[in-house]
Amino acid sequence: MRFAKWMLFSKTPKPIVHIIATTALIISVCACLWTGEADAKTTGSATWSDIEARGINQDVYFHAWGGDPQINRYIQWVAKQVKQQYQINLHHVKLTDTSEAVSRVLAEKSAGNNTQGQVDLVWINGENFAAMAKHQLLAPNWVAQLPNFSLTDPDNNPAMTRDFGVPTQGMEAPWGKAALTFYYDSLATQSPPQTLQQLSEWVKQHPGRFTYPKPPDFLATSFLKYALIVLNNAQPEAIKNRLYQPATAQSQALLLPVLWQYLDELHPYLWRKGRHFMSSGMELRRLIGDGELALAFTFSAAEIPAAVARFELPDSSRSYRMQDGSLSNIHFIAIPYNAAHANSAKLLVNFLLSPQAQAKKQQPSVWGDISVLATSKLTAEQQVWFNPSAQSHPSATIANQAISPALSEPDPSWSKVIAKLWLQRYGVMQ
Repeated sequence: MRFAKWMLFSKTPKPIVHIIATTALIISVCACLWTGEADAKTTGSATWSDIEARGINQDVYFHAWGGDPQINRYIQWVAKQVKQQYQINLHHVKLTDTSEAVSRVLAEKSAGNNTQGQVDLVWINGENFAAMAKHQLLAPNWVAQLPNFSLTDPDNNPAMTRDFGVPTQGMEAPWGKAALTFYYDSLATQSPPQTLQQLSEWVKQHPGRFTYPKPPDFLATSFLKYALIVLNNAQPEAIKNRLYQPATAQSQALLLPVLWQYLDELHPYLWRKGRHFMSSGMELRRLIGDGELALAFTFSAAEIPAAVARFELPDSSRSYRMQDGSLSNIHFIAIPYNAAHANSAKLLVNFLLSPQAQAKKQQPSVWGDISVLATSKLTAEQQVWFNPSAQSHPSATIANQAISPALSEPDPSWSKVIAKLWLQRYGVMQ
């Protein structure tokens, strides 16, 4: 195109200039198509065969949290599968915080890098999704192109197209389900708390044996959102529903005081008397293993039996869900708007949504992440793959799961508000 622009200012007759410019444009477009990887924006009307043709034999840089050995091993297994099927070289870029990937894409956009981004696929939560969507950092309208997306039955399962209540608009694909799960050492306590109010009573009876991480850690904000929802359960519906709308000064004044009151009463009985909070949720498991804590929680229930098998947790560990509800969500993966290997990323995501990959991921010994596929969309043979197998350890059997109502994630804005105000209120002691 630079050649065509230069010719427009030369002395070449205009008809010839137009022919040369048109020819240059055609060559430029064809070159883009024949590279085997087109920009995400150009593939909106592409057939799946086109995507497969352009996506094979490429690299894919998958930016995903790298703090769990089980998840990391599962991604390694996925890498072997897509290498065999599509000659794709999958690189797991391990993140300590998803905001790292968001910042990278935002920096690339600011620098004018709109086609060769270093992030091909990112595992994000609702808060980061809302931020990336707001700044137009995600490729739009690509999820419906995936043949396996129909297996989630999105027409009858609206949760597959909403992230923290925000419509995904085809910008991210569901990957798995998770719920807040508590676990404890049954030798240290035989009667763990079953509700948030019972937790307050239990902590006073067992001072120093429970804590939670420091916001904005994901597990920390998850616990605080669970508490916020439960503590406001007696409020009128019109007020409770404000949790699922962008946080305003008025809604904060209506909903947050009861949370701060609860924490003010709870903190003096926490580990180190609530004067110090660990920075990562992973440290909870270490403190249980060291015998400092008797009760903790996670968003990845399968990590408990796996940690027992690795002798990181005592054999007396048990898992359960609170009777007053479990904060639950669907986690998603997205392609940035400027991904250098967008078509290859689509092939990867389609595999991640395959019955084979979803069944493998759901195995407690692998990850234990609940599948997003609808059983009604699977063949009889495929349905067998998802039948619960014999559990390897009692902690893999989650007590109270059937009677623990699922609590939907509040609007993403509440995570930022809670973290900011928590740090202002309690962070000074850190």
